[in-house]
Amino acid sequence: AIKIGNMNHKTLTKNEKKVLYGLTRYPELKESELSSLINVRLSTLTSIKRRLQQQNLFCNAIVPMVNRLGCELMVATHTNFNPVIPLVERVKTTKKTIEIFDEIFFSVGEQEKGFSLSVAKRYTDIGKIDEIRTETFGGVGLLEKEYPQEAIFPFEISRIQRFFDFSRLLKHIFSLDDIEEDNGGERWFRGAQQYDLNEKEKKVLIALVENPDATTQTIGDLVGFSRHTVARIKNHLFEEKLFRRIVIPNIEKLGFEILAFHHLNFNPHRCPNDIEKNRLDTPSTIFFAYRKFEAVLISAYKTYQEYKEDKTQKMSYLKENNFITYTPVIRKYVFGRMVIIKDFDFTPIIKKILYI
Repeated sequence: AIKIGNMNHKTLTKNEKKVLYGLTRYPELKESELSSLINVRLSTLTSIKRRLQQQNLFCNAIVPMVNRLGCELMVATHTNFNPVIPLVERVKTTKKTIEIFDEIFFSVGEQEKGFSLSVAKRYTDIGKIDEIRTETFGGVGLLEKEYPQEAIFPFEISRIQRFFDFSRLLKHIFSLDDIEEDNGGERWFRGAQQYDLNEKEKKVLIALVENPDATTQTIGDLVGFSRHTVARIKNHLFEEKLFRRIVIPNIEKLGFEILAFHHLNFNPHRCPNDIEKNRLDTPSTIFFAYRKFEAVLISAYKTYQEYKEDKTQKMSYLKENNFITYTPVIRKYVFGRMVIIKDFDFTPIIKKILYI
């Protein structure tokens, strides 16, 4: 999803910027609807979209709403590592022992640090991974002074306010102030009302998650159903809010240099309310989850100066209002030095929770 290791930065035309922003902000819209919304001719939009995808400037993903399929929580885990152990060796170790767990869907590493995001049916599953992670890292001398730390977000008492949403970021850096939009989308993984899928629905949902670019006909060929059956099931699953489509731009290719991970613990005597917490949700924020006393943000920046200014603004706000008592964890990851160990992969966990 977030591609690493390509330093050929791409300069976009005004229409290309509009199309990439529009695809990211409104991934569910038909091309004809998007065309009128961003004021780009339909034929132009279609050709630009095809060109941007061929140039690896964005990819599609389908995210299953695991909160409605039996999962109770999302977890962000972050670790500091012994810098003596080379990153390549650490990645080899984690791929064999940690990243094999179905619950982990996104994992990033740099020489001295790393973080991952997971979803699970229950905390027991996460606890098991954490114990193996700590034992593995400790056994090969990877841990320096502390255990891996977790931020746990049970869906029923947490808000996943932003989930890999790059649209505001693109609108900001592309200076697309002439495009009007509504005030943000629906929050993620909301509610816990369980939905029991039948066998056909399970097969179609898994095929969609595993093949987000596939046509209805291709999905039908994969699962052995007619195109009309797949279309009917797909529409039903979407109406039941069992999946959402997102578009993820290749931000490194667009010239971004830094990805930052923030883990905040709020002052129990002066905890910010929801409106105050959302003051932290700046245009650079692509992921934002919080519960009463804790929050995790992931942000992206084109330059170190932008990262520094945003960090200073956030910390000033928190300290001036006495919202934090401990020094928050803020770690920056530099494109070109970091690697994606597990890349936005929901297929294993969806197969596990649906018993496929």
